[in-house]
Parts: sequence; structure tokens; C-alpha cells
Amino acid sequence: MRDKKPWILALLIAASSASPAAAQEVARVISVGGSITEIVYELGAGDRLVAVDTTSSYPPQADDLPDVGYMRQLSAEPILALEPDLLLLVEDAGPPATIEQLRAAGVSIVTLPDQPTLDGIRQKVRQVAQALDLNEAGEQLVTQIESAQQDVAAKLADLPERPSVLFLLSVGTGAPLAAGTETSAAGIIEMAGGRNALADFTGFRPLSPEAAAATRAEVVLVTDRTLERLGGRDALLSRPELAASPAAEAGRLVSMDGLLLLGFGPRTPQAVAELAEALHPDLAEAR
Repeated sequence: MRDKKPWILALLIAASSASPAAAQEVARVISVGGSITEIVYELGAGDRLVAVDTTSSYPPQADDLPDVGYMRQLSAEPILALEPDLLLLVEDAGPPATIEQLRAAGVSIVTLPDQPTLDGIRQKVRQVAQALDLNEAGEQLVTQIESAQQDVAAKLADLPERPSVLFLLSVGTGAPLAAGTETSAAGIIEMAGGRNALADFTGFRPLSPEAAAATRAEVVLVTDRTLERLGGRDALLSRPELAASPAAEAGRLVSMDGLLLLGFGPRTPQAVAELAEALHPDLAEAR
């Protein structure tokens, strides 16, 4: 080793100490989770994606990629067929047996948090950036999101009142589900200057007419897809669960894109601003 030139020795040492991620760029990435996909694109790494899941509806470029299925009903075979270097997986994706099968096959998997808070967005961005070896870009994106959210929060700081908001989600042919605490719907409602109408349970539950009447909800909030499934504005507000509510009497129904509203990703400040203006019309008039 003494005969080797110093610069050659330095290269050998650097190569031997480099981590696998640093030694070879992660080039084939599959993203499972709409907000995860948005983050990858915002970090400038969209060209590394070889597939996404069905919840990845933004940005439009994601529609051109192969679809590996719904995030909670994944199958190992279509993922393995794409030979990914990395699978970015939102924490409630599954089923667990599929994830274990992928790990056993040697797929590198990074499971990402999905908390409906600003801090949860920070964690998600930083962990995606770390997995892609884009830490500097990750910090820049965190700063942009924080700045945008601070601007929105400043406008909401002195609201005179916070309306009661009932979020409904239709996932099949049965009664719509209502959002309780510890949900992304509750989180975005709070950030936008509203009060979640249902605070006596966590997660989602079917909404009975009695429970709906007890909420005295002033605003009904739904995703665009739920509104379509439930037959449109008039059909939704005339349902037995809602017909006698202050929201139905005043015609206060707000519909937004589901991923924008509930994704808790880079566009969340935009979602907060749009929902806040719908809940507080005076904000829109003051612009």
C-alpha cells in the first residue's frame, strides 16, 4: 500500500466506507401513498418513479405510470415484476402478508409516517428525502411548506367563530362514514378554522340519523368522489341523516379533491386556505 499514490489511496478508502445508497443512486422507485408520490415529484425525483398506487392522482404525470393497485390491497407479483430499488410505503399500506413477502424477496422498503399534522408532513418529507439521498432538497421543501402554512395560519389567528363541520366519506354502497377524532379530516378541519362535529369517537363510523342530528353540524364537508357517489348536492343534503341539520337548512356543503384535502403532503397549505375560505366566506371577500 505504501507504493500507491496518495490520491489513489484516498479513493480506495472513500469507496470502501461509502454506504450502498451513496455508492449507487436509487434509480427505480415505487411510491405507495398519494402524498408520498407528491413529495417525490416536489423533490425533483419524479423521473425515478417506475410505478405508483391508485391513490397517487397528483401531479398529472403520475397518471402515466404503471399502477400497482390500491395501497391497502397490494399484491407482491406486480411490484416484484418492476424490479424496484426502493419501495416507499405509507404506514397503513398492506396487507401485512404482502409486505413481508416483498421483504423476503429482498425489496428495500421504507415505511413512512402519515400523521395529520404539520409536524407529520415535516417527518414525511424528511424521510422521503433521506431515502432518496436528497436531504438538502427535503429541507428546502419543508421550509416552503412551513412558510406557506404560517401565512395561512396568520390569516386565521383572530377568527371570531369556528363552525361545526361534519366530514362524510362514502366508500361503498352503505351509509356514509363520519370522521371522528384522530383522522386526517379532523386535522384539516382544525387547521382551517373549524370544529370537527364528532369528538366522542376516533376514526370513522357509519352515521345514524340520531347521531347526525345531535351534532348540529353547520357545514358538511365531503370529497368530490363522495359527492358523486351520493348523488350530488341536493341528494346528499336531503338524506335523513342531514335533512334537519343547520348545514342542510343553510345549504352549506363543501366538496374538495380528496387527495388535496386529506393527503397531508406538500399541498396541505393550499388545502387549508381553500377550506378556510369555504368555512369563513369573509376571508375570501377580504382578499
